[in-house]
Amino acid sequence: MALGSLPDYPWDAMTPFAAKARAHPRGIVDLSIGSPVDPTPDVVRAALAAATDAHSYPATAGSPELRHAIVAWFERRRGVTGLTDTQVLPTIGSKELVAWLPFMLGLGEGDVVVHPRAAYPTYEIGATIAGARSFASDDPSEWPAATKLVWLNSPGNPDGAVLDAAHLRLAVERARALGATIANDECYAELGWDGEWAASPVPSILDPAVVTGEDGVVDLTGVLAVYSLSKQSNLAGYRAAFVAGDEVLVERLLTVRKHAGMIPPAPVQTAMIAALGDDGHVAHQKELYRARRDILKPALEAVGFRIDRSEAGLYLWATEERDAWQSIERLAALGILAGPGPFYGDHFPQHVRFSLTATDERIREAAERLASPSALG
Repeated sequence: MALGSLPDYPWDAMTPFAAKARAHPRGIVDLSIGSPVDPTPDVVRAALAAATDAHSYPATAGSPELRHAIVAWFERRRGVTGLTDTQVLPTIGSKELVAWLPFMLGLGEGDVVVHPRAAYPTYEIGATIAGARSFASDDPSEWPAATKLVWLNSPGNPDGAVLDAAHLRLAVERARALGATIANDECYAELGWDGEWAASPVPSILDPAVVTGEDGVVDLTGVLAVYSLSKQSNLAGYRAAFVAGDEVLVERLLTVRKHAGMIPPAPVQTAMIAALGDDGHVAHQKELYRARRDILKPALEAVGFRIDRSEAGLYLWATEERDAWQSIERLAALGILAGPGPFYGDHFPQHVRFSLTATDERIREAAERLASPSALG
């Protein structure tokens, strides 16, 4: 099937609101896109600089050192034991994998891709590229018989929701009953804030508590975890990510990527090794986001926003219980740009998303504007 028409890029609709926000006398506070603003860690930049003599083609599967680093990271940071080098694969950022996974798995007309109700739009776009149909649902009992791929996103974008191990296990069991692949987009996993996740690691779908069978054997059949270093390590510009899980699925993805030339550059692979091996910069970055969150969250609540979920991740998912576009308009008048809930599905017409990826100064500026007597009227 030929690629059909794609929807307009949603963020183009924000142009007039961005212009209004930029016209504020003290400038725009852009809390709309979650693009990191803090420096790439020195340890990563040094590794990249040392690897600039990249005269040979890199390995699509990743260098042996990178594959070892991914396996070691999963065990050390995510509690995932027993992975081998053939169960991990670097990707050129995670968005391209999200967009192309249904196609790479051979989905097409009549097949269904399930994704969360509050969802990053690329899950739906990936279904469209493959000629499949998307279906938004958080309830495994609703997933249709034609489901061939299930996307989970924990912690979630935009809502910061976390799925515990019991929920992940239930989702895996349902996907297997349907004969579907299940993939969890886990790129915010290092950023837990509230409740259980303030002290406990966010679980991976590859965690033994999720994928160990009644016989006591870990079974990764049909299960994938996707991770990006954009958030934890400020590597958005490097396009550095990876997928791990079912060896058969990873091998299929590797074969497609070999034919298509989808290869992370060798210097980026070296930089990824450095990032995966250094936990100190991750802890430092988390504290930067924590401080910004501790300023922005009460400022929003003080002017009538209710924060929903948002127990982990880079965003505050908020509502004034009015049309989201009204909130966006009112915020733009203060020079603050946020993301409209309708960009993340049809189920949240009154929500807006606030990103924590702004500088300390801009976050403080947003809080000051929200505290002004005329804020939001």
